[in-house]
Amino acid sequence: MIRNPVLPGFNPDPAIIRVGDDYYIATSSFEWFPGIPIYHSKDLVHWKLVDYALKTKKLIDLTCLPPSKGVWAPCLSYCEAEKRFYLIYSNVYNSNELQFDVDNFLIWSDSIHGPWSDPVYINSSGFDPSLFHDDDGRKWVMNQERDFRPGHQMMRPIVLQEYCPHQRKLIGSPVRLTYGATKRGFTEAPHIYKRNGWYYLMTAEGGTGYGHCVAMLRSKEITGPYESDPNNPVINSCTQEFTMRPEINYAMTDLYNPDVILQKAGHGSLVETQTGEWYVAHLCGRPVLPQMRCVLGRETAIQKVEWTDDGWLRMADGTNIAKDTVPAPRLPAHPFPKENPRCDFDSPTLDLHFCTPRNEITPDWANLTARPGHLRLRGRESLTSNHHPSLIARRLTSLHATVTTKMEFSADSYLHLAGLTFYYESSNYYCIVKTYSEELQSNIVTVNGLVNKTYVDGDNAYAVVDKDAPIYLRAQAKEDRLQFSYSTDGKEFTDLGPAFDLTTLSDEASCFGEFTGTFVGVFAQDSHTREKYADFDYFEYSE
Repeated sequence: MIRNPVLPGFNPDPAIIRVGDDYYIATSSFEWFPGIPIYHSKDLVHWKLVDYALKTKKLIDLTCLPPSKGVWAPCLSYCEAEKRFYLIYSNVYNSNELQFDVDNFLIWSDSIHGPWSDPVYINSSGFDPSLFHDDDGRKWVMNQERDFRPGHQMMRPIVLQEYCPHQRKLIGSPVRLTYGATKRGFTEAPHIYKRNGWYYLMTAEGGTGYGHCVAMLRSKEITGPYESDPNNPVINSCTQEFTMRPEINYAMTDLYNPDVILQKAGHGSLVETQTGEWYVAHLCGRPVLPQMRCVLGRETAIQKVEWTDDGWLRMADGTNIAKDTVPAPRLPAHPFPKENPRCDFDSPTLDLHFCTPRNEITPDWANLTARPGHLRLRGRESLTSNHHPSLIARRLTSLHATVTTKMEFSADSYLHLAGLTFYYESSNYYCIVKTYSEELQSNIVTVNGLVNKTYVDGDNAYAVVDKDAPIYLRAQAKEDRLQFSYSTDGKEFTDLGPAFDLTTLSDEASCFGEFTGTFVGVFAQDSHTREKYADFDYFEYSE
């Protein structure tokens, strides 16, 4: 069985393909660097993170972008005639109720591991670009078109335009394909597939919240006209039908379905197995109840689908509600070796799971050779910065997780801080830190955080610790609670501060219209000279 989500934690907007016997999924990464994680599977059941597409600033510039901007909805495709991978993606710079600033880029590679070409600029009319390789050799780009004119529908049609690989630009004029296959509105995430002479246009509708869905249209000509599946939506989580709402509130928690585990099902992509079976990868969310908050962010799930005799796509179980368990394809099982929960920083490169906001991970601030067997972080800006924080983190993939690190850090000023954090974005995080107390004239460990930019002091809890001795820091997530603790010997841990409300680290709790997910990591801050460093001996993540 496929047990959903197959990619837990922050992994939205999946684009799935098959190349021979190999399956790949690319997901959105927003402001996190490197960009566009790529996962691999042989059986659609077991998945492994194998690489990132955007690993240099030349491929993506995320400098100073606000939270939840950056790389949206990459479309991974493969041209069989060329034996080449293509990735088209948005870099979103700004979005508000009126204007929307975005550039769409295309890169390609003969290997899923790169090297990828320099990015080719495509257009800027909207987000969620997708590339279709037709069997006549032509290539087509589609995306959602955004309308900033007052009095007009903000999320407008899906538009299509031909791409010329020789000129490396769009040619001809854009064609508007559809304003939506349902009444839910917010049409986005277009993908085109060709089968039995039909062009099938898959879209996401209803907004990327509890009213989300996967819808389908088809046409005999790629430029349309397209007819809507009479039984849309094809996949969703909610059982209530609704009409697009004028307010900008993508969450729409009133559409929560208490009978299913996977909420927010939508933004799908389609793949056929070697054995002729069909599956849709889509995003989903698993809220913490009763708060209705998805701490893990939007995740990736897979549903089995079938074609009807009259040429429409249906879920294999006869419903249109996303399931948490799904029949696996008729393929040999291919599990991957279990990952070591502990990273000892003995390798010259960081574990693939580690990321940082907006910037490349470079030795001038994140060094693995200055002290062998340790990660040395040079303190730079604070966790509230959208510029250069020294933060190395990985996705939180379970609501029952324990994270432990051993750190050496000698603070000479209250301007020096280093520690362990649960981090949603620069306005919402919790941390346990070692710093200097002028009142006590000593180093201390303490806990604090931000909730929608409001400082949380952790009941002013602190403990005096040796300035030069190693200290062990721990964070434990248990459903909706987050407890920090510390130890001087790595054996006996003492809780520090209250159990924080973990659900504040979520899309639904954020006041700023964001939609990413929680990360856990280590950081260092020097707000004096940007020189003070912290050494981390290991990072252990267990569920």
